[in-house]
Amino acid sequence: LTVIDAGAEIASHYCSDFTRTLPCSGRFTEQQKEVYTIVSEANNLALGLARPGISYRDVHLAAARLILQGLKNIGLVKGDVDEAVAAGAAGLFMPHGLGHNMGLDVHDMENLGENYVGYDDTVKRSTQLGLGSLRMARVLKPGNVVTDEPGIYFIPALIDKWKAEGTCRDFINFEALDAYRSFGGIRIEDDLLITENGARLLGSKRLPRTVEEVENAMSQE
Repeated sequence: LTVIDAGAEIASHYCSDFTRTLPCSGRFTEQQKEVYTIVSEANNLALGLARPGISYRDVHLAAARLILQGLKNIGLVKGDVDEAVAAGAAGLFMPHGLGHNMGLDVHDMENLGENYVGYDDTVKRSTQLGLGSLRMARVLKPGNVVTDEPGIYFIPALIDKWKAEGTCRDFINFEALDAYRSFGGIRIEDDLLITENGARLLGSKRLPRTVEEVENAMSQE
């Protein structure tokens, strides 16, 4: 797998930030398809949930829940999914936040400090791995531009650390993770403009995203 995180800056200096994960062979293995599909569904879920009045923290948590449910379906997570989300189990697989503000900088205004830009008096930063790295947690407003970039990664050193410490042992099937130690990771990222009643993708055409779209694009000469 190759993860490509790239973007462009237009003449008026506004930025973009996109990520796609491609199978080096041109086709996903069955194992890769299973994980890729979960990430793709989480990416689409965030697009559907993002709207004025909802905090991006809640969108992150909804994506984390979908990811854990998907991983439970393939035997990597166990127990109650809502309890797993509350315990921070998603951080093992997605140790970063769902997204960040974007504008004239890719990580817009973060030189002011993430806690000032992405948080306020009503939304405080978590100490959990993953959720604590969320750069934008505020309630969304029309005109906000945020990235939507869920991912699933299998990081051997982090898996070993959590296993040795017993972190989230009631929710993680550590033995089953052995088959994924050389997997790497998958991330899908789009840019969302918050509108008056929802969100829309930035760009005139969405980059290939589903398994079928990616494989079809890679088969073109």
